[in-house]
Amino acid sequence: MTVRCAILRHAPTQWNAEKRLQGRTDIGLGAQGRIVAASWQVPAEWHGWRVLTSPLVRARETAAILFPNVTAEIEPALREMSFGDWEGQNLAALREMPGSDAESREAMGLDFRAPNGESPREVQQRLMPLLARLADEKRNAVLVSHKAVQRALYALATGWQMLEKPPAKLKDGRAHLFGLDAGGNPTVVALNIDLAGVHV
Repeated sequence: MTVRCAILRHAPTQWNAEKRLQGRTDIGLGAQGRIVAASWQVPAEWHGWRVLTSPLVRARETAAILFPNVTAEIEPALREMSFGDWEGQNLAALREMPGSDAESREAMGLDFRAPNGESPREVQQRLMPLLARLADEKRNAVLVSHKAVQRALYALATGWQMLEKPPAKLKDGRAHLFGLDAGGNPTVVALNIDLAGVHV
């Protein structure tokens, strides 16, 4: 049996609208984000699946809106990548700052790390035991998480090193479906499942 694992990013926050790096900063959805989440629907077959969510409030709120009759399990491995000293700042502005090393850091791919932050490779390392556990338990799951986490999972599935553009763009407001083999190794099943266009 191939275990299925769907991942989606939380609904947008005010910081997303302002293009500020959130990382571990615990920003809630706000009124507009809750409206967006309420407009989403997941495929009907996912409604019987286990739901795991990042401990950050924006993900927990999204999970509660999408799955109102399910108690989502808090999963620390799904928390957003830490952007350290850059949290709350705009990446484009960081690139323009005199003496900035933002572009050289971004060019490091999986080993990118903001000052005092975390790298995508480290995100993968905390995801892998979770994926292995899901595969071992043989239960399909929906993961409500964050942009950097879903990119790290996609990189695991495809071998993308984040040194160039991804083979496929992971769009906002979409979900992504992966298969897990017996060891928890992911493969892409479907990308960019439109949550606004799902019929249940």
